Amino acid sequence: MSSHHIVRDDQEPALIIANGAECSIELLNQLLEWSPFVVVLDSAIERVLNLEIKIDVLLGDFDRGFDAEYYKEKQYPLEIVHTPDQNKTDLEKAFDYLIEKGHKAANVIWATGKRADHTITNITNIARYRNELKIVLLDDHSKIFLLPSKFEKWYPANTPISLIPIGYVSGIHSENLFYPLKDDSLQLGYRTGSSNHVSKDGIVKIEHREGDLILMECFD
Repeated sequence: MSSHHIVRDDQEPALIIANGAECSIELLNQLLEWSPFVVVLDSAIERVLNLEIKIDVLLGDFDRGFDAEYYKEKQYPLEIVHTPDQNKTDLEKAFDYLIEKGHKAANVIWATGKRADHTITNITNIARYRNELKIVLLDDHSKIFLLPSKFEKWYPANTPISLIPIGYVSGIHSENLFYPLKDDSLQLGYRTGSSNHVSKDGIVKIEHREGDLILMECFD
């Protein structure tokens, strides 16, 4: 069994492994190199055990027959967190757990693909944690995160960038995007900023006045 427990740093993002489509082992290993605190959601544990990585927490409602001692033996030491609340998804419960434990950031994998309802819920629900946890959702084709009111980042030319509003977002300005936004508004279901791209190597700036705006770095 490989281990990521080498160095601990409170500023390192935790890693949450959800129960959607698996990412590549290359991406998983890149995230594990940061020695994160690893949380696995419910029945994803069976697939995670096959990868022979060490995890810290198994969290879920465990409503399909569950042998805690079996997993504790396989992953000792392992904290098992039973979260039966049906008003929240397991991913939301994991965010709540990390916030309670004092974590400031989380990377999330296996949160997209498989079921469309789970995918859209996992992506849009990060908005409610804006002020408590910095969240990044990753898969083999996308990096997804919520934008602050002012955002700057260096990108190479032609990097695909999509701006997706959660609800209604107003006062959007951009610099160095091929399709510029100048005091624009976007609304989910009516108008989004999908399939834009970076004009030239350099800093991309995006600002918005009101609402929750998601940036997706997407790769075919």
